[in-house]
Amino acid sequence: MVDETQSWAGGRATDRSAREDRPHLRARHRHWRGRRNGPSRPEESVSTGGGASHPRNNDPCYAALDLGTNNCRLLIARPTGSGFRVVDAFSRIVRLGEGFICSGRLSEAAMDRAVDALKVCAAKIDARNIADRRLIATEACRSAANGAEFIRRVERETGLALEIVDRETEARLAASGCTPLVDPHLDGAVLFDIGGGSTEVVWLDRVETRDGGPPAAVIRAWVSVPLGVVTVAERHGGVKVTRDDFEAMVNEFSPHLAGFVKAVGPHNCGRLHLLGTSGTVTTIAGVHLDLPRYDRSQVDGTWLGAEQVRVVVDRLLAMPFAERAANPCIGHERADLVLAGCAILEAVRRAFPCDRLRVADRGLREGILVELMRADGVWRHRAAPAEVPTGAAT
Repeated sequence: MVDETQSWAGGRATDRSAREDRPHLRARHRHWRGRRNGPSRPEESVSTGGGASHPRNNDPCYAALDLGTNNCRLLIARPTGSGFRVVDAFSRIVRLGEGFICSGRLSEAAMDRAVDALKVCAAKIDARNIADRRLIATEACRSAANGAEFIRRVERETGLALEIVDRETEARLAASGCTPLVDPHLDGAVLFDIGGGSTEVVWLDRVETRDGGPPAAVIRAWVSVPLGVVTVAERHGGVKVTRDDFEAMVNEFSPHLAGFVKAVGPHNCGRLHLLGTSGTVTTIAGVHLDLPRYDRSQVDGTWLGAEQVRVVVDRLLAMPFAERAANPCIGHERADLVLAGCAILEAVRRAFPCDRLRVADRGLREGILVELMRADGVWRHRAAPAEVPTGAAT
């Protein structure tokens, strides 16, 4: 997924680089399309705002890194009036948790892939004046017998000290990153973050802050389910998925939500909306919009009705693997995972049959950045308006 230079202040993210440097950006897109010889969702994001190949900029930045079961992602950003502007980013599919379900350990090949990606992240961080950083690892490192050993290897070989966070922290960070997309006119949202090895589901409110920054998250209840797209796909298959296979995935996940639904208590789904942050929901949005190439600025903040979600899921189920792999919003690296993600989404939709789903191409990294910047009080000292006005896509 591409994370280009952008401003972030709630509502829909706006890609500034497409306006500011179109020829340069087009040239980079051609480079990646030619290199990968496939769908235009590159495994490494492109930055037009700097990086290891650019001179060090002395303006203070904040760095957030998320090493998950499937992806390694980095954001580097500077505060703006009421949000932040991403100046560099990186995302690569590493499948760190590949094979974990059978062995309980991270494989050598998976660790090598992750270390290679983290070396790129380390170079990008080193090229900036970083005021503060938080570098986290989630389910794969949390659960693997050799997770702590791998973290020590990462520090030796890259200089990055990763922190293995617990599931509650993971849920809180996702909530902090996505809260600006909660509809303030409803009673809240059911946020779900479908990862590679776990899925966090959060009953979420938002409150406006007095420091001029993004709204803050209010968590009423949360649950972390130790199932994600990698683990579910490895267990049930992801290349050829029948309707029966799909239902088996849904039925495996659904019981894990029973306690959460009970904790939420009586609720009116007409006064709530779903809020999804993951490759699954951004893929569904991209397919729904028939994008010729994945475009974060069109996906982040998009609203989908329940029937629109159902139509896309049915469409994906009917696609043979080769067609899924050729779709520009899926690609070969996600083609065997997307239906597992759709099954997890379906389990959430059955537990909370809300009329609308809002799509978030943001999450843990944005939550880390918000928490770091808020702790430093950056927005209390900024009277200027945000670079991008908040707005809701319809």
